[in-house]
Amino acid sequence: MITPRVIPVTPPAHDQAAALTTVVPVLRTARTILRAPRLSDFDALHGITGSDRNVFEGGPSDPVDTWTGFCMMTATWLLRGHGMWTVDTHAGDVAGFVLIGAEPGDEEHELGWLMCAPFEGRGLAQEAATAARAHALDVLRLPALVSYIAPGNTRSERLARRLGATPDGTLFDGRITVWRHWGPTQ
Repeated sequence: MITPRVIPVTPPAHDQAAALTTVVPVLRTARTILRAPRLSDFDALHGITGSDRNVFEGGPSDPVDTWTGFCMMTATWLLRGHGMWTVDTHAGDVAGFVLIGAEPGDEEHELGWLMCAPFEGRGLAQEAATAARAHALDVLRLPALVSYIAPGNTRSERLARRLGATPDGTLFDGRITVWRHWGPTQ
């Protein structure tokens, strides 16, 4: 168990954290709501990163690595004006995560996604990623977006194609394919 995640948050600190989440834009799609991450989302994220499903990202990750990534992707909102959203269904279930990131090693702004196993194959990742991409390009006016995908991660490669992205080179001696998001944001 990650101690910082379970240490009680006092009411004044909770109120301050809640106020900070209001700066994260809420994006709504036909079936999802993209919102600011909460401490309670950690288990869903670690359910992805701590499993064999994270093999393409160097995992499975231990809880400390997941916590570090969770904090980093959440802090990006304060540092860069974009970051990770939690993807909820309209029923309130955490379906996964999408992000507009700039992580160590990234050469451009990244559009990334991680979905919880029960919500894969339903088109929710495409719906959420389309909303995040539109926000990044139309509202934030970022110059471009790429997705960094390990070769062989066929689910992510198929989603990148459905989003209209095309392979545009590699990084790290071919261990990562750069998928470039071209054209209008839909």
